[in-house]
Amino acid sequence: MSEQKIQAPKGVSEYVPDRSSSFEFVRNALVEPAKRAGYQLIELPVFEDTELFRRGVGESTDVVSKEMYTFEDRGGRSLTLRPEGTAGVMRAVIEHGLDRGQLPVKLWYAGQFFRAERPQAGRYRQFYQVGIEAIGLDDPAIDAEVIAIADAGFKSLGLSKYRLELTSLGDLSSRAAHRIDLVKFIETLDLDEATAERAKLNPLRLFDDKREEMKKAMSKAPLLMDYLNKESLEHFKMVMKYLDRMEISYVLNPKMVRGLDYYTGTTFEFVHELLGAQSGIGGGGRYDGLMQALGGQSLSGIGFGLGIDRVLLAAEAEGIISEDAFVSDLYIIPLGDAAKEEALKIAKDLRSAGKTVEIAFGDRGLKGSMKVADKTGAAYVVVLGESELDSSTVELKHMKTGESSSVKIASLQQYL
Repeated sequence: MSEQKIQAPKGVSEYVPDRSSSFEFVRNALVEPAKRAGYQLIELPVFEDTELFRRGVGESTDVVSKEMYTFEDRGGRSLTLRPEGTAGVMRAVIEHGLDRGQLPVKLWYAGQFFRAERPQAGRYRQFYQVGIEAIGLDDPAIDAEVIAIADAGFKSLGLSKYRLELTSLGDLSSRAAHRIDLVKFIETLDLDEATAERAKLNPLRLFDDKREEMKKAMSKAPLLMDYLNKESLEHFKMVMKYLDRMEISYVLNPKMVRGLDYYTGTTFEFVHELLGAQSGIGGGGRYDGLMQALGGQSLSGIGFGLGIDRVLLAAEAEGIISEDAFVSDLYIIPLGDAAKEEALKIAKDLRSAGKTVEIAFGDRGLKGSMKVADKTGAAYVVVLGESELDSSTVELKHMKTGESSSVKIASLQQYL
């Protein structure tokens, strides 16, 4: 009796061929604009001290109160699988003294993140993100650059059916003035106990409540944008001016809160119109007090997280991910041991020159190997037998057109 198959845990996103090549293509496209802007890679652990997220992300957030994967290690320490990227990056910047050098510190990362959510299309318990952080300067031009980097990644993929939503959550004094009136308004509402407790921790969280009754209840609540002081308003106006200069379109959304408590000032989200309820494909904002809250200097920062899973879904929904996302340049079919030996040498040389080359292993017949070559989507195919070895010449077949041409083995690279 065979053992029962073990399956992946519920709610994780996995990518296997052929779709994994599309995932890789999307991830690389989102990373490339950051690299071109001088951001450097940072690799971090997927689990951290639980206190990092409690202090960094915020006790009032659903992420901390409901969605974290937390466990004790053998030493009795409370650890949590990372639910987002910024807090861990900031911890590393402080720990390794990166904030003591040239500012701003500009970093990018990519990897898995974890939230115990109800799985559905575009919302997973393990998901993938590309993120950047610019830490150390409070300059509206950096805000605009960060937004532009995300936008460039989407545009490089060919995405068009998305919009950039923009707001400002102001500085400390702006939020304090707004909080007074917001709390007074919330006191007039009939809230359940859990919602009332969330409001005590952070009344802004009620703007992020997805229940229709709460959306209606908060529809007339005072908006933070109307309480921005002179400095916050001027900063936000400069961000919009820079975006206008770069011809990056946006819409103002004064009710945007985002799901993490550390956001201040410029805050943004990219929303795709074809993804239904899970329409956010990325977002971020400024976090002026986060470093100090984690034991570091009082330095400002701004960053974003882009959801690779959702961006891939968006690209598929728009029909812009090619089925040929992974295509070999050449598929070699060796007939016999001597041909297999030569095929390995040809493949090694062409791969060294940057070509993608596959070999038909397993001593299949010619007909079977051609079927495999067709399924791989290889651009060209050559059959390598005794006559080809004797003449050092192969018939290079273009798989889409069916046309063939005689090519010297030593010249293959020129024709691929």
